[in-house]
Amino acid sequence: MKIKDRLALYFTLTSTLTLLVVLFAIYFTFLKFMESDFFDRLTDRTMVTAKLYLEADEISAAALAKARGQYLETLNGERIRIYNSENRPVFIDDGERYWSAQVIERVRKAKKLKFKDGENQVVGIFYKDNQGDFVIIASATDSSTFYRLGKLKDVMMFVFVIIFIGLLLSARWMADRILKPLDLFIDEVKQIKSSNLHFRVQEGDNKDEIKLLASNFNKLMEHLEQAFVLQKTFIANASHELRTPVTSMMIGAEIVLSKERNNEEYKHALASIMEDAEKMDSIIKELVNLAQADVEYGSSRLQDVNLKEMLTSIAEEWKNASSASELELIYRNSPDSDVVLSANPTLLKIAINNIISNAFKFSDQGKVSCLLTSDSDTVTIEVDDNGPGISEVDQALIFEPFYTSAKKPEHTGTGMGLFMARKIVQLFKGTITFRSSHDHGSTFIIRFPTF
Repeated sequence: MKIKDRLALYFTLTSTLTLLVVLFAIYFTFLKFMESDFFDRLTDRTMVTAKLYLEADEISAAALAKARGQYLETLNGERIRIYNSENRPVFIDDGERYWSAQVIERVRKAKKLKFKDGENQVVGIFYKDNQGDFVIIASATDSSTFYRLGKLKDVMMFVFVIIFIGLLLSARWMADRILKPLDLFIDEVKQIKSSNLHFRVQEGDNKDEIKLLASNFNKLMEHLEQAFVLQKTFIANASHELRTPVTSMMIGAEIVLSKERNNEEYKHALASIMEDAEKMDSIIKELVNLAQADVEYGSSRLQDVNLKEMLTSIAEEWKNASSASELELIYRNSPDSDVVLSANPTLLKIAINNIISNAFKFSDQGKVSCLLTSDSDTVTIEVDDNGPGISEVDQALIFEPFYTSAKKPEHTGTGMGLFMARKIVQLFKGTITFRSSHDHGSTFIIRFPTF
């Protein structure tokens, strides 16, 4: 059963149950009120009967006749009996006993008693007179109440059916209206295929669970898209880049083996093969690092990272690796306080180190400066080198995987450093840009939001 059908059913059942309780309460209250009113009327009958019959000797015959005509109008199934101290009926012409001695004694003992005898309502009172002690019992059937209750029941049934139908229709309408964004979400999800993972569902303007679901789904799609892009990039580019050194080694080996060579020629051939093997090894390491970075990001949690401590550690590592590589650290806006960012420390260090490594490489291991600034909204890291700069043709491609803009052999790399750096920075909601001019070096700028 669909959610909208369940919502409509649950709402209708809950509302119907509430309506039944209300109608039953009204019916029961009306019934008890009418019973109580009729008991009061019967009580009045017993008192009037006592006045008319037991005190008739104290009033005139004309007054007795007038009182009988005014008060003793016959009720439906009416029975009135007056019993003396010996429980015998008196003053009533037909002489029928009607009620048993046990009932009469109960009335005599309770002084006043009300009870139901089938459909009849009965009232008995004990009346003490100068002629003796008497018990007066009156009963009648409240046919008018039964008639009214029947009409009330018919009206309630009609109202119940009308309200039930109205509740069912309105519940279905409300469920359709409330879940309309969910239907739209489902229709949009059906459009997503492996060929359009860039597609995002509409999140809507309502701040409800459906918006939260759509938002989280879009975040999931971002991760899936990145994973598919990485997979396609890995397959398309890695196969091409790995094939080049392998083909070069195979061709070099075939040429060397085609005829006898002297030692120098063999050494030269082996050196060429070694160079291609080292290049292939470098490419494989970069690909493994990239895959490891994705795995680590997916399995680790963010934590507070002290950027000053991280940059100091990176500078020490470069100094120990090569005394010619000097990384100048500059802190602006917060020279005496720590700058903390929520990120994965391993991935963040890979991204920053890749950019710094690139700067040292194109600066021929010369001086590189790193500027750290922060304010209430943004943390910025600027890495400035003294290299040849980036040409306009290369500027649009430097973040592409396996692309290198090196013009000198010593600047050649795998082309994965900047690609990995941008990927990691984007994972932490940051951006990476650059500015460059010919013969004046390049500056790479990383910005992270602090919220």
